[in-house]
Amino acid sequence: MAKILIIEDDVKIRTELSNLLTCYDYECILIESFEHVIEQALSSEADLILLDINLPYVDGYHICKGIRAASSIPIIVVTSRDSEMDELMSMNLGADDFVTKPYNIQILLARIASVLRRTQRHQELKAITYKGLTLDLSQSKVSFENQEVELTKNELRILHLLMKHQTTIVSRDEIMNELWQSDEFVDDNTLTVNINRLRRKLEDVGANDYIMTKRGQGYRL
Repeated sequence: MAKILIIEDDVKIRTELSNLLTCYDYECILIESFEHVIEQALSSEADLILLDINLPYVDGYHICKGIRAASSIPIIVVTSRDSEMDELMSMNLGADDFVTKPYNIQILLARIASVLRRTQRHQELKAITYKGLTLDLSQSKVSFENQEVELTKNELRILHLLMKHQTTIVSRDEIMNELWQSDEFVDDNTLTVNINRLRRKLEDVGANDYIMTKRGQGYRL
């Protein structure tokens, strides 16, 4: 269940929006005190923020900028200010979408679902976890029990392929086809060398016996 933080000072709109989203299986967090909104937002662990612009103490632009400086949590600005300048300002400060009031409920729900899907895909591209082992694709690192080690390009591709297939056996030909994408020639012996190096690096962080050899078939986790 996705968790949505609603930053809206109009009590009626805030309540109606919360009731609506709850009916569509979202968990809602409501901010009712607006003195320290940025701090509340960053500690909320929300999956998405719905943010009004006209707020007490500081406006939504300031809040959007403050949140974005410390977090990549998606933000949809929902406001009655409907000028192109407002939309442009919101996007330039890091908002993911802009919806004007009064909004069409189905369109708002579609925008929320779209942003959440996009965020989820991005997170999946950045990291993948299996049996306590986390592969950080953006940093080319693998971690296990608070220890981490850097991987080469080929080691990263091999482990990513195996983690995507998890318990399924991946043939040597499939792995070599994956490595071929690097525009480097990879022969059978080179693959064996890369597999052995990857195993040693996993052992260095305490992930022993993660890669199993299936003789005549390939490898699996």
